[in-house]
Amino acid sequence: MSILVDRDTRLLVQGITGREGAFHTAQMLAYGTRVVAGCTPGKGGQTVAGVPVYDTVAQAARETGANASIIYVPARQALDALYEAADAGLGLIVCITEGIPVLDMLQAARYVAAKGARLLGPNGPGLISPGRAKVGIMPAHIHLPGPVGVVSRSGTLTYEVVWALTQRGLGQSTCVGIGGDPIVGSSFVDILALFERDAETRAIVLIGEIGGTDEEQAAAFIRSEVHKPVVAFVAGQSAPPDQRMGHAGAIISGGQGTAQSKIEALQQAGVRVAAHPEQIPELVLKS
Repeated sequence: MSILVDRDTRLLVQGITGREGAFHTAQMLAYGTRVVAGCTPGKGGQTVAGVPVYDTVAQAARETGANASIIYVPARQALDALYEAADAGLGLIVCITEGIPVLDMLQAARYVAAKGARLLGPNGPGLISPGRAKVGIMPAHIHLPGPVGVVSRSGTLTYEVVWALTQRGLGQSTCVGIGGDPIVGSSFVDILALFERDAETRAIVLIGEIGGTDEEQAAAFIRSEVHKPVVAFVAGQSAPPDQRMGHAGAIISGGQGTAQSKIEALQQAGVRVAAHPEQIPELVLKS
């Protein structure tokens, strides 16, 4: 088992004819992901890496049976792309795009949820179920199938932690990037709940960072609802005060969102918190 994507995922790529869309479509196909369609308005009838391109998401989903979408379009077009994917009835929408205005995401997140779809991102690397499907931009070669679920706000930290796990022989069930913006479609709590229900996932790694209160909310959820061992790392422990660091969501305000407050909340929930990413495999093995 895995969460969200597997060998039955039928993926549609929005923005497939652009540079990033075309490049990552080829990468996902090479991994074995079933990319069944692409969409770029006005480019219908073309193909990219053998994948048929349609003018609308609705037509692509109808004719190919696509059940998931990944969005590689510029920020100014992302809101329309999100609406179109939700209106087409796709169950999973992954948005890689950076720089989407907060107001647009407030509207989009509410709209997608009302349509019954799950949104990952924006400003995230997507997800991968090793050996089954890759949906996004994660480097495939660092992953190994196994029992550790990974959920993260940071793309590059995810890669570092996954590589450390793989080198110790600790494979992953699914690795999920929720995105680093202030407004994202799925929270730590949403993904933790899926991992808790997944029979294949036997341990969970959570990678957080300063800003917001998502990690504190995750800690409360872990305390009451998660029975599997959880190991965490919180980035930004040495960040200068009163400065925004990294992602748009990494903003400390009113004394909330500091690395220390997050670490304390997680530890009080029984989570082993690593001092640095390379320590995570050892803590997982001890869990």
